Amino acid sequence: MTDVQALEGQILNAIAGAADEAALEAVRVSALGKKGAISELLKSLGSMSPDERKANGPLFNTLRDRAVTAIAERKRTLEDAALNARLATEKVDITLPVRPEPTGSIHPVSQAFDELIAIFADLGFAVAEGPDVEYDDYNFTKLNIPPDHPARQMHDTFYVSKQADGSRHVLRTHTSPVQVRTMLNRNPPIRIISPGRTYRVDSDATHSPMFHQFEGLVVDEVTHLGHLKWVLEEFCKAFFEVDKVEMRARPSFFPFTEPSVEWDLRCDRSGGQIKFGTGNDWLELAGSGMVNPRVLENCGIDSAKYQGYAFGGGIDRLAMLKYGIPDIRAFFESDLRWLRAYGFAALDIPTLDGGLSR
Repeated sequence: MTDVQALEGQILNAIAGAADEAALEAVRVSALGKKGAISELLKSLGSMSPDERKANGPLFNTLRDRAVTAIAERKRTLEDAALNARLATEKVDITLPVRPEPTGSIHPVSQAFDELIAIFADLGFAVAEGPDVEYDDYNFTKLNIPPDHPARQMHDTFYVSKQADGSRHVLRTHTSPVQVRTMLNRNPPIRIISPGRTYRVDSDATHSPMFHQFEGLVVDEVTHLGHLKWVLEEFCKAFFEVDKVEMRARPSFFPFTEPSVEWDLRCDRSGGQIKFGTGNDWLELAGSGMVNPRVLENCGIDSAKYQGYAFGGGIDRLAMLKYGIPDIRAFFESDLRWLRAYGFAALDIPTLDGGLSR
């Protein structure tokens, strides 16, 4: 065995026996460093004759290449072993519950909003929408509300600055302008609900300057108060999740309906909570009536051929009644503690088959 072969075996054995990267680095320096064994052999080529360099050069370079390759492979092996050892000490038990993270929740008004849309969709109603800033004509005039009606006064309505032509827009005081827009752009039969934000100059425990309202409209060749009563009964049973309800009608007056009817819902107020479908108390539920023929004519619908009924109520108030919320102002205070108490899980989507609420 030549001296080169012996040196190669010695170096390769040292590389294979290196227990960690520090020991491997020491072997590399002793073999390939400036004064390493292989480096010294390569330096000796300069003092050899041409024939000796021709014979020993390939041997020395091959030795160097084999040492470099062996060191690289051993380094990878040691790195993999170190990583596996580290991973073995950093195991995570995935069967344990994760650390709880803050989660968002759905506002009760948004939940009630989705619930009533699901119910009325099942009853065959489409959803119609309109702008919050509305023409005075759509908000009042086409709904048969005269110029001197109290609802038009500044103390009840938010008016926008005058336009160039002198006209004034308003923040809609109800979602009835959506009904007007629908009748102006669609031919009967019409069957819609129009939920959305509305605005009035009013603020106390049961009223807010901005609140949410829903209204329904049906226009067809044959409609009557019996149809209206059935729709409201079915809605109340589904929304309050009771098997039966009892409603009573009271005559009322709204410029856009004739005759006009307000509905009360039988309830039980004992025990500090309200239960529907039972008891001896009554709770005001909604206003409604048959669409005034003047409104139909204002919207280009032949009142001799078509008739309709309309109804409306407050979404915030429905949420208060269903979920036991005492003050409407809390809806708009952005208190996270309140929302955690009354909010709904983000994936708690109301469906009639899966259940509307918690």
